Amino acid sequence: MKHILIISASPRKNGNSEILCDRFANGALESGCKVEKVFLASKNIGYCRGCGVCNSTRQCVQRDDMEEILAKMVSADVIVLATPVYFYSMDGQMKTFIDRTVPRYTEIRNKDFYFIMTAADTEKENLERTMEAFRGFTEDCLDGAREAGIIYGTRAWQAGEIRATDAYDEAYEMGKSVGLLNC
Repeated sequence: MKHILIISASPRKNGNSEILCDRFANGALESGCKVEKVFLASKNIGYCRGCGVCNSTRQCVQRDDMEEILAKMVSADVIVLATPVYFYSMDGQMKTFIDRTVPRYTEIRNKDFYFIMTAADTEKENLERTMEAFRGFTEDCLDGAREAGIIYGTRAWQAGEIRATDAYDEAYEMGKSVGLLNC
């Protein structure tokens, strides 16, 4: 059974990207996958201090929730990264999270990655800057990372508006297809 780890950077419960995470999870669960979701806003994750200690020790000097999340990333088969898009980029929670993967990023290898982005913007092309940042992390830093799917949730400003978009069903179907292919 494949283990899917969903990392949700939504700052609000029941926000649009959070809703798509749950839809993706429902589809994957229906297909027989094991799914775990991490809601970053409920975790204690400090900013990277740039001290460099982890370069030689493979451990961060900060004692917070990131160590546990990194262990989950290393053991997961599939990773979903989800963020709202603010001013054409991922939100601060997601960027802080990515920065803090340094102690173990070389162990996060040979994973399928799915990406969920939501924005009030009407054009998915305007979310490409965020996707390029995700690609910089996954393709350039993680050995064997495979981009397996992208959901562009546009036209969603207020919490819940994403339910009226194509992305709502797309997230469910993509989660379900992961299960059919991998679980």
